[in-house]
Amino acid sequence: MADRYLSLTATAPGRFLARRLGLPQPAALRRWSPEQPCLPGVLLHLTAGETAVCDLAPVLARTGLPLAGPAHPGPAADPADPGVAAVVLDATGVHDVDSLAEVHAALHPVVRSVAASGRVVVLGSPLEDGPDHHRAAAQQALEGFVRSLGKEIGRGRTVNLLRLTDADAAESTLRFLLSPRSAYVSGQVITVTADGSGAPVDWSLPLAGRTALVTGGARGIGEAVARTLARDGAHVVVLDVPQAQDDARRVAGELGGTALALDITAVDAGERIAAELPGGLDVLIHNAGITRDRRLVNMPAERWSPVLDVNLASVLRTTDALLAAGALRRGGRIVATASIAGLAGNAGQTNYGASKAGIAGLVRSLAPCALAEHGVTVNAVAPGFIETRMTAAVPLFIREAGRRMNSLAQGGLPVDVAETTAWLAHPASGAVNGQVVRVCGQSLLGA
Repeated sequence: MADRYLSLTATAPGRFLARRLGLPQPAALRRWSPEQPCLPGVLLHLTAGETAVCDLAPVLARTGLPLAGPAHPGPAADPADPGVAAVVLDATGVHDVDSLAEVHAALHPVVRSVAASGRVVVLGSPLEDGPDHHRAAAQQALEGFVRSLGKEIGRGRTVNLLRLTDADAAESTLRFLLSPRSAYVSGQVITVTADGSGAPVDWSLPLAGRTALVTGGARGIGEAVARTLARDGAHVVVLDVPQAQDDARRVAGELGGTALALDITAVDAGERIAAELPGGLDVLIHNAGITRDRRLVNMPAERWSPVLDVNLASVLRTTDALLAAGALRRGGRIVATASIAGLAGNAGQTNYGASKAGIAGLVRSLAPCALAEHGVTVNAVAPGFIETRMTAAVPLFIREAGRRMNSLAQGGLPVDVAETTAWLAHPASGAVNGQVVRVCGQSLLGA
């Protein structure tokens, strides 16, 4: 369903009315397309604090945005230039309260110059337990700064914090955050570790030669994920329930992939998937999910159990079976679908919220051992209000509240979840592990 309010506020009378009434003024987001793969304008590279922990310039130069800033002098280095597509502030060297003032000093003069749908990415150091509590406090302060700036910056611009120690290991993440692919990701804190993952042969087809399985892939977000992974070169296996096999075959046929009709809640689902893919699997996307909403006092067991079985138990069983069978090749990726309902809670969704919070617990627990034992990373996406057939059926006022209650004042699209999933599935994203990344436009529900 079209967002008519977004269309209205794109007109001069609509903008005037929204300003006079103090209503949200969402900006149309710039998303990736073959014709516009990069944000227009320059990348402003700034620093704050003592010496940075890594050399970013070579990696930033490969993002596709021309570099500007003190370390990159030239005609485009004027921070007041209206063509600033993005700002990267290296604050890895911030170590005390005084050096936090340098964060303000660096960004205060340039925030206005960031173009609509532009990006601000602050770089910090990983948080570690240790004796230097001043440094820990200053680095933790960056999270509050980023989330607050994200809620006030407006015009479709996003602000995120990336914690890193190795610029090369963070390249896929920087490319993602500084591109139109991350249009609906804001206010997030992402940590990347030092990792041995290398660059793909072709950044435009990073999944070439790889096999990806998407559960619930016949429609909605799952279909968008399948299409995005296929765009990136993967052979996609579209798995869905037998009742949806016609849609699964249609999607798989259009993508040159394979359809697999299977009830993911079957006890032997993992073994059956492994048997269908004797050559193994590189990317496993757990997207299948259902809702059976009702307040707890009115929720019988028959509405509770199916949600937990589809959304959580099947993910646990299938993942365990595929890892035990060695069906996921080394360098593989597991990406599960959580939800902001599981992180912040939502009235009428105790079953759904429990299942999606369980996904976050699975990711945190499994990620380190899956990487150590199988060479596989485990992450999750947590969508907020996404424009699908399901949300189109939500009552008008609840739907409008869902759309507006985020920093971008609009709902996301299935492709926003798909692009985030594709980044986590990227062969160069091996340094991203154990992360739950919200795709919610920085929802006002929760952090």
